[in-house]
Amino acid sequence: MPAPIPSSRPLPRSALRICLAGAALLVLAGCDLKDIPGLGPDPRLLQKQAEAKAVGGACRHALRGLEDCYTLNPAANKADVFAGWKDMDLYMRENKIEGTPSVLTQLAPEPAKPRRRSRDSEDDEQLPRS
Repeated sequence: MPAPIPSSRPLPRSALRICLAGAALLVLAGCDLKDIPGLGPDPRLLQKQAEAKAVGGACRHALRGLEDCYTLNPAANKADVFAGWKDMDLYMRENKIEGTPSVLTQLAPEPAKPRRRSRDSEDDEQLPRS
């Protein structure tokens, strides 16, 4: 059996491109996309998520309910606030930590103001209604 004759013809350009694309895919398959600059999530988005989780954790530690936390922080993402609140709740339960009520938002209740009566209302009460 004669030995095969090596082909001296170069590969077509399309085959060369396919081979290069395949090699690039193999190299990128082992990479974590967040390690490649420009392909990961936006750092500002990650910062907003972290802040919202911190807000939720702080609300739980301050013995605030979720609804109060949402009302006090309307710009924060509710899902991230809830995640932070839930994480802090789990942490506090596991470590038997008591919450600390917030002093800044607790205002002294205002005494009830006596209602002033106008002259018209006094006259109306004295006249019989028909």
